[in-house]
Amino acid sequence: MFSKRGSFGGSLGLSVLAGIAANMLVSGVASAHVKWFCAYDMTGSPRDLDQVLCADFEKLVALSLGGLVLGCFAEWSAMGEPLTRALDRVTAWLRANIDVLFRGTAAFFLISVWNAGGIILTPELKTDLGFISWIQLAMAACLMWRITMPLTSIGIVGLFIYAISKYGAFHLADYPVFLGVAAYLALTGLGRDFRGIRPLDILRWTAAVTLMWASIEKWAYPEWSFPLLDQKPSMSFGFGSETFMVAAGAVEFVLAFALVWTPLVRRAAAAVLIGIFVSAVFEFGKIDAIGHALIVVALLAILADDAKAEVRARDMAMAPFAYASALVFFLFLLISAES
Repeated sequence: MFSKRGSFGGSLGLSVLAGIAANMLVSGVASAHVKWFCAYDMTGSPRDLDQVLCADFEKLVALSLGGLVLGCFAEWSAMGEPLTRALDRVTAWLRANIDVLFRGTAAFFLISVWNAGGIILTPELKTDLGFISWIQLAMAACLMWRITMPLTSIGIVGLFIYAISKYGAFHLADYPVFLGVAAYLALTGLGRDFRGIRPLDILRWTAAVTLMWASIEKWAYPEWSFPLLDQKPSMSFGFGSETFMVAAGAVEFVLAFALVWTPLVRRAAAAVLIGIFVSAVFEFGKIDAIGHALIVVALLAILADDAKAEVRARDMAMAPFAYASALVFFLFLLISAES
């Protein structure tokens, strides 16, 4: 997969990963949805697994895992409680107003899509059916009252199913977060949970799955992003496009996985991801701002979530196994897509 196979040493690999993670925060290239800005070919085959699993990939994934374990250790240690209390204080206003913010952001998103016209939920999903835009405007209006919020959820699910019928399930694998948004709006509107599962937890898991799959696409279809890197060479931090894309995928995957882990770890990951997504707006403009509005507000909800859970040493010990299992699962999906 790379022109200099196995060329990273341990310290150099660490500097690459850290440098690209920092660069992502100021450039936003890894969070820009490439299908909104560049030509892409969904009928093309993804990279073979043996091209993905090269020495550079393995070292960068190992370094990402090391960062995850370090975060787990910080939460489990004596630092965890004071860090959590400080974060609770900083996010108190956000936590108290998150439902209103979520409804407002969802309304902004739906009105923006209606105004653009010819779009099914997200910029690259086009339709010639004019009434689709008006349905999305009606969905935005339904967010004004809690009692009608489930109607917006029904609309999101209906449009998601329609998009699958038009573009295929593989394409819509980029967007399970929409189903999480639908569940969150419906359950919060009704004032219920789902068999003991909080609406926010459903949203959190679908956001994590969305971002983990997005990172897999960076490894499977890196060529989709090459035109962006050619236009903005500073974004690759001086590294080759191939190297940058595998490192960006490694950073995004570990941050996405962290969203399903222990409370402080997932809140820290949400904070970093918010920084990445917001920084992308300065590079890619209003399309990026609109397209990622819902996932950013979902991350804000995760950041503000003060739900407590006992953190034990086994949570730290299990992190590598759980991370590896998630990675293998998503790579298995990639293999399935090849066949």
